[in-house]
Amino acid sequence: MLSPYRTLFAAPGTKAFSAAGLVGRMPLSMTGVGVVTMISRLNGRYGLAGTLSATIALAAAVLGPQVSRLVDRHGQRRVLRPAALVALAATAGLLLTAHLGGPDWVLFGCAAGLGAVPSLGAMVRARWAALYGGTPRLHTAYSLESVLDEVCFVLGPILSIGLSTVWFPEAGPLLAACFLGVGVFWLTAQRATEPAPHPREGHGGGSALRAPGLWLLVATFVAAGAIFGAVDVVTVAFAGERGHPGAASVVLALYAAGSCLAGAVFGLLPVRGEPERQWMLGVGAMAVSMIPLLLVGSLPFLAAALFLAGLSIAPTMITTMSLIERHVPRTHLTEGMTWVSTGLAVGVALGSSVAGWVVDAAGARAGYGIPAVAGALAVAVGFLGYRRLRRPAPGRGGSVGQHGEREDERRHRHLA
Repeated sequence: MLSPYRTLFAAPGTKAFSAAGLVGRMPLSMTGVGVVTMISRLNGRYGLAGTLSATIALAAAVLGPQVSRLVDRHGQRRVLRPAALVALAATAGLLLTAHLGGPDWVLFGCAAGLGAVPSLGAMVRARWAALYGGTPRLHTAYSLESVLDEVCFVLGPILSIGLSTVWFPEAGPLLAACFLGVGVFWLTAQRATEPAPHPREGHGGGSALRAPGLWLLVATFVAAGAIFGAVDVVTVAFAGERGHPGAASVVLALYAAGSCLAGAVFGLLPVRGEPERQWMLGVGAMAVSMIPLLLVGSLPFLAAALFLAGLSIAPTMITTMSLIERHVPRTHLTEGMTWVSTGLAVGVALGSSVAGWVVDAAGARAGYGIPAVAGALAVAVGFLGYRRLRRPAPGRGGSVGQHGEREDERRHRHLA
């Protein structure tokens, strides 16, 4: 049953770079919620905590695509290591300032520096695309990476919130920084599987945002990111209001576990139908799954509702990556993937910030209105641009499934 996943690792080096990517992605789920927990424990200011988390996400939205564009031009090793060092220095400044009770403007300056954190998920997916681009195996590879993303979101909040709660407030973000350093330097040490840079094409081809359809994916995932950011902040506050702050990590882990389960199953299924339609259905399912959160009154009910909500996340992300592969030139593939992560980061920033202020003003239950509104916006944006998404430009990067098979047939006819 798991043979599609086993065949991915027939190529040398695949296990190592996938494992390095898993370690290096842990900060994705640990840093924001860790900062929220740290600040709330140190001074109880949820508004400040949410705004700092939003600052980190917005800085990543600004700097992340630029880092990935440099990677496309110059290679992963030459770019990722300096970027990681900048992010690690910013983390050290943030934790030290928070511990000493320093001024807010220093906290925000350090939070902005954390935007240099490289998108390890995009880097690993680019390596898979270099190996299996234009074949159905890429669907399985993207499914695997989405499952690993969710593994990070299962373990990350438990580690970050748990350590910051039972050990010392700065423990969660500190461990996230350690994961980042190990993951980046381990991945970049693997030169054999590193995608070849495209210095000339990357310099003269402009931004990946010129690719038709990418803007729609990015805009939709701004709204999706607002769902995730708001759910994180409000869930921490909801658990705290009920006297069980440590339970927030378990509840958020169940949210990610639902996505992990759905992604694993989705990767075993054959690629059928139009990816655009699958993507639209996934966005709609994410939106509908936010409605039960408006009725939560207890932690067990919240845990069950979030587990069910998580079932729609990974399949939607997998289909999104397939659409990027279809719309974006290979010379800008890493940047294109990062732009979607940027959309998520902007949304997380907006969602966590607004949710933090709503929680401060009206309590946690009112805060769950934010992800419900964000879900409705995601559906509206996706619906309005759906026709454009179904018109991929010729000459773009390969895709998975039937589209990839058609590309292979054209290449074979040309060679013949």
